[in-house]
Amino acid sequence: MPKRTAEFEALLTPGEVANMFRVDAKTVTRWAQQGKIPFVWTLGGHRRYPEKKVHALLARGTSQRKV
Repeated sequence: MPKRTAEFEALLTPGEVANMFRVDAKTVTRWAQQGKIPFVWTLGGHRRYPEKKVHALLARGTSQRKV
C-alpha cells in the first residue's frame, strides 16, 4: 500500500460514512447536497468524503450529545 503524503488525503465512500454515522448511504448523499458534510468529486463523477473532516464531524456530534 502506498504511503499517504500531505498531498493525498484519505477519502471515504458514502457507504463508509454511513456506517460511521449509522445511517443509510442515501442520507449521507442528502447531507452532502445540503452542504452539511464536505465532499469532493472523483474523476468518475462520484462523491468522496475527506476522512479527517468526517471524523471531526463525528467527534463534534458525539460531544454534543447528552446521554
